[in-house]
Amino acid sequence: MLKKYTTFCFLLLVFSFANLNAQTVQSGPMVGYSTMKEVLLWIQTTEEADVYFKYNEKGKSEKFQSKTVKTEENTGFIAKIIITGLQEGKEYEYTPYINGKAFKPGYEMSFQTQTLWQWRKDPPPLSFAAGSCFYVNESEVDRPGNPYGSNFEILTSIHKDNPDFMVWMGDNTYLREADWNSRSGIFHRYTHTRSLPELQPLLANTHHYAMWDDHDYGPNDADRSYWGKHITQEAFNLFWGNLNTGIIDGEGVTTTFPWQDIEFFMLDNRWFRSANHDKNFDNREMFGQKQLLWLREALVNSHASFKFIVMGGQALPENPRFERYSTYQKERAQFLEMLKDINVPGIIILSGDIHHTEMNKMERDGFYPLYEISVSSLTAGIYGLKEPYNNKYLLEETIVNEHNYGIFTVTGPRKERVLNIKIKGVNGDLKWEKNITAEELSVKR
Repeated sequence: MLKKYTTFCFLLLVFSFANLNAQTVQSGPMVGYSTMKEVLLWIQTTEEADVYFKYNEKGKSEKFQSKTVKTEENTGFIAKIIITGLQEGKEYEYTPYINGKAFKPGYEMSFQTQTLWQWRKDPPPLSFAAGSCFYVNESEVDRPGNPYGSNFEILTSIHKDNPDFMVWMGDNTYLREADWNSRSGIFHRYTHTRSLPELQPLLANTHHYAMWDDHDYGPNDADRSYWGKHITQEAFNLFWGNLNTGIIDGEGVTTTFPWQDIEFFMLDNRWFRSANHDKNFDNREMFGQKQLLWLREALVNSHASFKFIVMGGQALPENPRFERYSTYQKERAQFLEMLKDINVPGIIILSGDIHHTEMNKMERDGFYPLYEISVSSLTAGIYGLKEPYNNKYLLEETIVNEHNYGIFTVTGPRKERVLNIKIKGVNGDLKWEKNITAEELSVKR
């Protein structure tokens, strides 16, 4: 009897320590950027704690340990640790340790490094998820009435699709009136959204990259005049693990990254933005000249099969509604002319913001067609698109007026790559599917 009682007490002690450790983790872990030799791991604790990670290559027993980082209140109790010395093209398992105790939430925690395929073989197949407009309810500060956020099980569907990485295209959290006038309010909102239970498995074994739009930058339709943008810049950079940020002289959160043979150019449409409703201002701009010059040169220097320009709002539709690029007609014309001028292959635009999904195709005389896929919304309220559409570029069969996400897959030999686009509903059900070949987006000489 004494032996059974001792065993019971031991198990109770083990479970108590495990539960205590779980209570110390606020959100995460999350897998950030990946390169051939290093990745970024992220986790948030509820209080000051010493954090490190142990990891091993899948199928091998030898374990390695990262450096230790102390989380602090001033930086949201966040630990961002770069794991170095990795081997290219490998998959790894990892475990976070909080104050020396392993955190084991019961779902897979893994990351991968990119493959060294150049000069050796065809690039491997890859897949990524894309979405925007992620609203998590908090009734105490939300507007009265029906909750604006719903269908959070969509995150489980994305997780089941097992993409290599996910691209968050803006409005990845929604700052409320109670949030955007204080640093503590902004950090609370980012923490509250990141802590959603349904989100955690997706964070833990899919790499994540992000760009913001107005709601994670500041108030609705916010522009460069928003006084708190340096605070939201700080919060954004703490809560995401992009490969780089603020590459336009440290301003904003513009970022770029490669994955195998494709490349992303994620534009900040808030930091440099003129006031939306100041129509009489001569030099209206959304991206600004510095950012557009960087984009031009980065595209010219890229050898990627597909070059994805990512932005919070829509670029191609000409009808100047809402926050489309067409409300900044002069700069939009400059942007489109620049794409013709440099005439590099493989450009595709990805965008969010509009609370429904659609695909646009702009035919260009003497140039390959320009596609834009707008994917929205993940969980925020739906704004269904209705006739008349007043958009000559719209592919009407691609309209999705419900919560959805995109799964993009790139396959095929180096010179014959094919992009497959699937738009899926809350439960992973297919809404539509299309292919774009690298050949279709080749330069006509």
